[in-house]
Amino acid sequence: KANTTLPSTMSETPEVEEFAFQAEINQLMSLIVNTFYSNKEIFLRELISNSSDAIDKIRYQSLTDPSVLESEKELKIEITPNKEANTLTIRDTGIGMTKADLVNNLGTIARSGTKNFMQMVQDGADVSMIGQFGVGFYSAYLVADKVTVITKNNDDEQYIWTSEAGGHFTIQRDTTNEDLGRGTKIVLEMKEDQSDFFEERTIKDLVKKHSQFIQYPISLYTTKEEEVTDDEAEEVIEEVKEDETP
Repeated sequence: KANTTLPSTMSETPEVEEFAFQAEINQLMSLIVNTFYSNKEIFLRELISNSSDAIDKIRYQSLTDPSVLESEKELKIEITPNKEANTLTIRDTGIGMTKADLVNNLGTIARSGTKNFMQMVQDGADVSMIGQFGVGFYSAYLVADKVTVITKNNDDEQYIWTSEAGGHFTIQRDTTNEDLGRGTKIVLEMKEDQSDFFEERTIKDLVKKHSQFIQYPISLYTTKEEEVTDDEAEEVIEEVKEDETP
């Protein structure tokens, strides 16, 4: 679990730690990055499913300790496409991850399903089964060249995880982005040929197709260029699906 500390340019800049992906996870990512699988849309289902699981975890905690929700009372998922910046962002107000969670869950400890999933894909199985093997997060690399995870757990500071695949990832304490309060924001820097996922209609259709049973509200933030006022595009928030929480 060796890691290298990269020199920081300013003394107040938090150090950037670099980690190597565990060998099986590295193989899995190569498989995903190089796959010719056409049904790439499943990445959104997987990331929304992970968000829902994270919200479940904080909700269960709150049953015995209501104070855990004080950092962010609203339990929700938000999707923000930004064509100009070439990013698609999925944000949740779930349990968030500590630094140790980031190191362990996103790179250095392979789940038992990793090898099984790769074997099945090599035997001709569908990539869309990835979530059943506990490695759905990595499906982000079907559509993204670079993935940034900004996360805040009640028990730790806010951290940034970044990787362009390629065998390694970095983790740094976050002193630059907005304070999440609690939860996780995943920013996908999309591949050139994946611009369709910036379209409002595409995202809405995918959420309705794959995520209709998610019990938390999913909101889509879009910028309507034609409604420009004071040189600022108005941000339009739409509920993609109704809150079905009892």
